[in-house]
Amino acid sequence: MKKLISSALVLCTLSLTTVTVFNSCSSDDDTTITPNPSNVTIDPNNFKGTLNSGDKLVLDASITYRMTGALIVNNGAELTIPAGTRILCTGGTTTYLAVAQGGKIFSNGTANNPVVFTSGATTPAKADWGGIVICGKAPINSGASATSEVASLPYGGTEVGDNSGTISYTQIRWAGARFNASKEYNGLSLFGVGNGTKIDGVAVIDGADDGIEFFGGTVNVSNIISINNDDDAFDWVEGWNGTATNVFAKRTSATVGKKGIEADNNSRNNNAEPRSNPTIKNSTFVGYTTTDNEGAGTNHFRVGTGVTMDNVVFSGWATAITIQSDASIGLLNGKNKFTNVKFDNVGKKAVTIASASGSTEVEATAGTFTENTNATGAGNGTANPTWANGWAGL
Repeated sequence: MKKLISSALVLCTLSLTTVTVFNSCSSDDDTTITPNPSNVTIDPNNFKGTLNSGDKLVLDASITYRMTGALIVNNGAELTIPAGTRILCTGGTTTYLAVAQGGKIFSNGTANNPVVFTSGATTPAKADWGGIVICGKAPINSGASATSEVASLPYGGTEVGDNSGTISYTQIRWAGARFNASKEYNGLSLFGVGNGTKIDGVAVIDGADDGIEFFGGTVNVSNIISINNDDDAFDWVEGWNGTATNVFAKRTSATVGKKGIEADNNSRNNNAEPRSNPTIKNSTFVGYTTTDNEGAGTNHFRVGTGVTMDNVVFSGWATAITIQSDASIGLLNGKNKFTNVKFDNVGKKAVTIASASGSTEVEATAGTFTENTNATGAGNGTANPTWANGWAGL
């Protein structure tokens, strides 16, 4: 019996641009491949459009794609991006890649041959495009479902193991934008993404807002780089429950970036369930100065979030750990949730602020963290980690 192993076995070419779309096939010997019913044709020099149920678009790594508008991967559709593919993006916030609930992305970079999303401008600048958005069906705490800031797609549900595909060894550069406090385009936005999704090896660099942000969900991530992004390096809200392993975040200027971590549960209901309560292991968060403006030079855990962090380096922060709001203080202050912590050139190690709206800062109680001057964090002190060599473009 024949079995599909490679998409190359079943390609149905619809355009001489060498962008191909194919239908899924059964494993029967007499399967006949028929043209895609949507007749999807993508122009690599004007790369945008919508993939609908049954569409399976496979890019060609020998072609440079120029994304000029939104590309939406809808329910039942798949986008596959082979190792080495380069996608040059222009058009500001009208240009983004969004994967809707039930859609799948396979960005299949390798350590030696990453997928690269970057600016297509002659002189790249932040906010040259809107970034990557994935919407899943995993639980959130802002309602049974919600609508994404980018693309206005629904997200959230009850499927803890929801699978939106794979992103491996992929660079995301010069993306993002900030409209206001409640609408922002990050480098990588994960809305209710389930733990059936694989995210391993993502570098978000020179973005106009957060590097990576989790809006609920259960997805696990590993080998994450977030450098020189204008807002927060690593952000979560709405009940994210996943694990992050090997995270390296860095500010490179006193005028670029704010917090290393901005961690929230739910500002309207600090005790909303499922509560944000991720596990962060083997991570380094590098600030720029120990005398930063209030609210920027810290790693901020607030409005009911929990967390467990182990083997972490905090370097160069005015305050390494800020725990704010009674709900988060009850979960984290004195609870030994920060273990094997190395503090390097920080003004204060850990403080609490009782009110979510701000109040007097108080030193965190004993037992909030355990120190380990030999903690390695992401693996190479405050320098770029060796596991990011090559593929992250550092």
